[in-house]
Amino acid sequence: MIEHKNILEDDFGRNHTYLRISLTEKCNLRCTYCMPINGVPLTPKSNLMTSTEVFEIAKIFADSGVNKIRLTGGEPLLRKDFPEIVKHLSKLNVKIALTSNAVLIDRYIDDLKQYGINDINISLDTLATDKFLHIAKRDQFKKVYDNLILLVKEGFKVKVNVVLIKGFNENEIVDFIKLTKDLPISIRFIEFMPFDGNKWEKDKMISYQEVMEFVEQGFDKNVIERIEDAKNDTAKNYQIKGYQGSFGVISSVTNPFCDSCNRIRLTADGKLKNCLFSSTETDLLTQFREGKSITPIIQKVIRQKHKMRGGMDSLEKLENPDLHQQNRSMITIGG
Repeated sequence: MIEHKNILEDDFGRNHTYLRISLTEKCNLRCTYCMPINGVPLTPKSNLMTSTEVFEIAKIFADSGVNKIRLTGGEPLLRKDFPEIVKHLSKLNVKIALTSNAVLIDRYIDDLKQYGINDINISLDTLATDKFLHIAKRDQFKKVYDNLILLVKEGFKVKVNVVLIKGFNENEIVDFIKLTKDLPISIRFIEFMPFDGNKWEKDKMISYQEVMEFVEQGFDKNVIERIEDAKNDTAKNYQIKGYQGSFGVISSVTNPFCDSCNRIRLTADGKLKNCLFSSTETDLLTQFREGKSITPIIQKVIRQKHKMRGGMDSLEKLENPDLHQQNRSMITIGG
């Protein structure tokens, strides 16, 4: 057994310096890969972290070595106290980032700038209005796209997350990449992943290899450049020669990046998950409210982390619904 002085290091030597905090289980879109068709039962407000608890628990992680926090949801901007939360978090010595569906983000431009949140991930799975309505169940494509352009104009570093689903949007891969010609954004194609209620099937997934086949059909091989991935990056990154932006593929299913994973997740109801795919989670909030130290709990959870995908270390295991349906729906995890 490895002896750890660093409570964020697991038994495979991975140091977890990146904390993703979900602020809410609510969302103003209903994307089918994230939320079950009949919705999810919402946790009572009294069981969710308050803005003060978000800060105080985040501070414990920051003091232990976390240097990056990403705020997620649901849709984090649905929290009415979002400005208060980021005001408090900005006092920590960490980089703060945000993942949003961008429907409301124009209202918070000044807050994001004031509190130093420059890295924004936007969820956008199609460039067609009718297909957006089909996948998100809300007619908000123009709003999202206009806010994407607004963020770029305002100088934010923007990544666009595109979940690929066979028969729905794989024919838009080249169109998304063409956006990077004049926009300094990063398009990130994400393999469709299994979660409770999203009707995942292997046949619906567009693999990393298939994405690159579409890219090579749309562009001359001589202009497709592999670019250096950042440390602990989840994507394999590329650029079309002469384009302002870039694109990458997050292949959690076919080419997982578990060996370099530095991520842990805190749900809106204060549960710690050591892996997105993990079916287990540990209650920090109750212990915190009782005045007990949560540091030993954090260390125990980190050390229990599996080497790969919450123990689902093969496609066969991923295809077993009895395994991935023990996990939450993505909407209540926080991406």
